[in-house]
Amino acid sequence: MNDVVVGFIGFGLIGGSLAHALREQNPKHKLTAYCYNRNKVNAGLTKALQDGVLNDIVYELADLGECDLLFLCAPVLSNIAYLAQLKSILKPDCIITDVGSVKGNICKEAVALGLGSQFIGGHPMAGSEKTGYTNSSSRLLENAYYILTPTRETKDSITDTLFQLIKSLGSIPIILSPSEHDDITAAISHVPHIIASCLVNMVRKEDNEDKMKTLAAGGFKDITRIASSSPVMWQNICLTNTDSILRFLDKYIHSLNEVKESLQLNREAAIFDFFQDAGEYRDSIPNTSAGLLNKVYELYLDIIDETGAIATIATLLATNLISIKNIGIIHNREFEEGVLHIVFYSQNSCEAAASLLRKHNYTVYER
Repeated sequence: MNDVVVGFIGFGLIGGSLAHALREQNPKHKLTAYCYNRNKVNAGLTKALQDGVLNDIVYELADLGECDLLFLCAPVLSNIAYLAQLKSILKPDCIITDVGSVKGNICKEAVALGLGSQFIGGHPMAGSEKTGYTNSSSRLLENAYYILTPTRETKDSITDTLFQLIKSLGSIPIILSPSEHDDITAAISHVPHIIASCLVNMVRKEDNEDKMKTLAAGGFKDITRIASSSPVMWQNICLTNTDSILRFLDKYIHSLNEVKESLQLNREAAIFDFFQDAGEYRDSIPNTSAGLLNKVYELYLDIIDETGAIATIATLLATNLISIKNIGIIHNREFEEGVLHIVFYSQNSCEAAASLLRKHNYTVYER
């Protein structure tokens, strides 16, 4: 795409990262973001304008009428609601896309409103536990799968144009039907988030003296990390991808009941196979690209219990320009090797740190 007018409704982590990437790709693009509240300063939009990422902030949807490409980056239900308001505003050749993690509802609504020919669903499979424009970066999209879900009426030219644009931003575009996308995300993201939250709430209700919280490290914190997500976002997801979520919840409950029965009947072989099959399949999942659940770049290492041990490691990494996201001592090492846990911002930083620490004779454990 040459010089175009690109609009954004919703400008947080994903919208901001898309804007960063578009600005780097073509400085001549005109990037405009909509602010729904004229009476309240939006710090993210103001900073993006100061950074030169945005060219303009508008307070009326009608001011998006000249857009050649419009990204809907608000919560899922809000994106759907905006479509009806945009129908009489946007040009017939404006490409409309969204970044939500549920595709069926919004694609159906676009078709129902007569916008199906110019709408194509989008879902960048990238994110972070940090939110907002201030945490956005063009690097967030690099090597991340970016799902595109054309409606049954989407023009092939629009699909091709957005496919090439997403590819040029460093992401890996994949075309799926809306229903296939929603089934996949229900299985590998939406249901796992529900399961993680259920586990946390189970412990919360049973933890009368906070003993479980004190000892909850290692494996428990690892498998429930995704429970620390936006409740508004996940409420929207559950209310819009209900059918797929219910279908895979039923499958999960059936699997739990099978395990429960194996335990009750002391079926040794079935219990062994259950864990072996799960382990083999998990080990076959590639680590070469970003997936739907946020990846953690971490390593563990053994250190001597002496004053300044952690400071020595932190200084070693800092002097080699390796940034640390988090660092701490592991008290519950039931499922971990190494007493010190270090989290990094990227795979490259993690690998560089592991190599550097080994050169200095530290014993390092990588996942």
